[in-house]
Amino acid sequence: MTESTALTIFPVDLAAERLGGAVLAANDEFFAPKENLLKAAEPVFREGEYTDVGKWMDGWETRRRREPGYDWAIVRLGLPGIPRAVVVDTRHFRGNYPESCSIEACTVDGAPAPAELAGAAWTEILPLSPLQGDSRNVFPIQKDLGRVTHLRLNIYPDGGVARLRVHGEVVPDWERLARRGEIDLAGAENGGQVLACSDMFFGNRHNLILPGPSLGMHDGWETKRRRGPGHDWAIVQLGHRGRLERVEVDTSHFKGNAPGSCTLEGRDGDVADSGDWREILPQAALRPHTRHLFDELAVAGPFTHVRLNIFPDGGVARLRLFGRCAE
Repeated sequence: MTESTALTIFPVDLAAERLGGAVLAANDEFFAPKENLLKAAEPVFREGEYTDVGKWMDGWETRRRREPGYDWAIVRLGLPGIPRAVVVDTRHFRGNYPESCSIEACTVDGAPAPAELAGAAWTEILPLSPLQGDSRNVFPIQKDLGRVTHLRLNIYPDGGVARLRVHGEVVPDWERLARRGEIDLAGAENGGQVLACSDMFFGNRHNLILPGPSLGMHDGWETKRRRGPGHDWAIVQLGHRGRLERVEVDTSHFKGNAPGSCTLEGRDGDVADSGDWREILPQAALRPHTRHLFDELAVAGPFTHVRLNIFPDGGVARLRLFGRCAE
């Protein structure tokens, strides 16, 4: 499995910092801090830059080991779920990368301290695997433990890793969410996925359902300028079958390139099956750089999928589909 394949099939990085991921502990971080492992930015190399302990490196780097053993770092997943592929990125670590790695997983809900996690029931999900230096090392995860909350990256015997990415399926605690009442059924944090879209030339479709406000035009879904007939669209699979109560279509940061209008349609069942889409929101005008709130819907559902249609093209920062889980 390549990194692009992993990202296409499992677009969510369960360990991403912006989703709540964090490196809680490491046995050593002498040359470079453990927190670098989950940075969103691509790793960089600064020629000739040194700190008071050695070469500045954009990653997590341990000292040279002079006794038996290995080094490790414990990661809290931002979104608990099922890891399907990991990327152990050693870019810019050429003479100082680990020879191999392994990964273990455990499930401990709440906010356990590192000392509590040390005694957790860890299970290996990636056996000892060789690493290449200055490379994105992609490993499919064959072992399915169900929902996990924490990972432990072990490196043998020592060295540096620039980034760790954990692609997988989000598995929310639906019993807890159902007690909360209204939730964003489309939210990535609640298991929503943007399955397909007509175009995403300027902005990735998966940005539509990320938690939190959009950080800029780069952090939304944006299509190229349409020169022919038709319109653009995106299909969202809800995290849970549910009934909608209100909708938010956010065009924040799209000032000269927001769509002119939009509609919403929904269906209950597999999108591959034959069947009609039902109108949820009739065609409504959209304004640039604006959060549009709609609480008068033509039909509430229940739905499993929703299609956002934008006319004729443009950018949408976020789509929120607030509702309640259906029985």
